Amino acid sequence: MTIWQAVVMGIVQGLGEFLPISSSAHLVLVPWLFRWHDPGLTFDIALHLGTLVAVIAYFWRDWVNLIKGGLRGAGTTEGRLFWYLVIATIPGALIGLLLEDKAETVFRNPSLIAVMLILLGIILFWADRRSKKLTDVNSITLGQSLLIGVSQALAIIPGVSRSGITMTTGLLFGLTREGAARFSFLLSAPVILGAGVVKAPEIIANPGMVNAPFLVGMLVSAISGMAAIGFLLKYVQTKNYLPFVWYRFLLGAIVLLVVLLRWL
Repeated sequence: MTIWQAVVMGIVQGLGEFLPISSSAHLVLVPWLFRWHDPGLTFDIALHLGTLVAVIAYFWRDWVNLIKGGLRGAGTTEGRLFWYLVIATIPGALIGLLLEDKAETVFRNPSLIAVMLILLGIILFWADRRSKKLTDVNSITLGQSLLIGVSQALAIIPGVSRSGITMTTGLLFGLTREGAARFSFLLSAPVILGAGVVKAPEIIANPGMVNAPFLVGMLVSAISGMAAIGFLLKYVQTKNYLPFVWYRFLLGAIVLLVVLLRWL
């Protein structure tokens, strides 16, 4: 992978991780569409670590308060939210470990990704239209947190979008667009960290993997990730998710068309 390709992939990851368009789908589709060498899931994890830096840096004050509250127990709003995030992380972590092999092979199929882009676009549109949008993130319940965590497990399939499915589930529970986005962003940190820990032995055993494109991709994904977080939190205060729905439809249709043309 060249430096230029790493920059492109870093931007794709940074934007796709926090916008409801599926970063994992784009990390598969960009090399596939342009016939680049697919760097594989380990490089994808490196880019995800860049976005981990983004979400920790952007919400660092929140994280300090959440961790302090969590250490004191669940008696405060911050402590309760901290433990809800911990509980919501468990389903996605378990599914990720169980389906790791499929995540690296079967699920990286462009046709499947295209279908999931379109399908989840429909569900996001429906949820955004019907949601009452009355609950902020500090009023989320344990049951809601757990079910959002269960929905996050579906993001093991590229095209679903971790942020997209968690925001959609949050909207279905009546969270405001901003509340659903904020909980989704906070929830991304432990999941990305866990994936990085799982892949760390492979990276340590193959230090040659940590080359210039690897590091550039991480840096670019961190910068673009922070920009995406700031943009979406401001955007959803006054606007709906329709542009992202149309983008998912368009990308899914393009991918299916390319699959058909390459098959003929």
